[in-house]
Amino acid sequence: MKKPAYLAAAVVAVAIAVTGFLAFSRDEAPQVGYVLLDGSRENFADLRGKVVVVNFWATSCVTCVKEMPDLVDTYRKYHERGFDLVAVAMSYDPPAYVSNFAETRQLPFKVAIDNTGEVARQFGDVKLTPTTYVVNKRGQIVKRYVGEPDFAQLHQLIERLLSEA
Repeated sequence: MKKPAYLAAAVVAVAIAVTGFLAFSRDEAPQVGYVLLDGSRENFADLRGKVVVVNFWATSCVTCVKEMPDLVDTYRKYHERGFDLVAVAMSYDPPAYVSNFAETRQLPFKVAIDNTGEVARQFGDVKLTPTTYVVNKRGQIVKRYVGEPDFAQLHQLIERLLSEA
């Protein structure tokens, strides 16, 4: 009768160890290219060495529109310290709407249009907006938010990542 108890304890211990390991493992951000509103092309690989927020959004998403001023404030607060932000408009969002939104709100950061949906697919097949990824200087995804982030918590994370070598 004691064997099953030991076996169960061993299985639980292994499960905890694996879960702990996965919680601290970091995925590389995809090195996928994207097209900015002005038609220029860039690649996430070009942003290595910076702390980057990648925000998937849509003009039809109420929460996305609501969080944009906070994203603008975040960008302005940290940009001079090696921080960048790329707002990736979802493939179903009409480019004219995205362009109008970015222009009327004078978004200071990079706005990409994911016409084909490839950027969203490369980032884990993003379907829900807003979805926000935080990428460290080494190009590793360290945090993912689905829904509006807690901006105080996000700023603490950015501060920590900017201070890393």
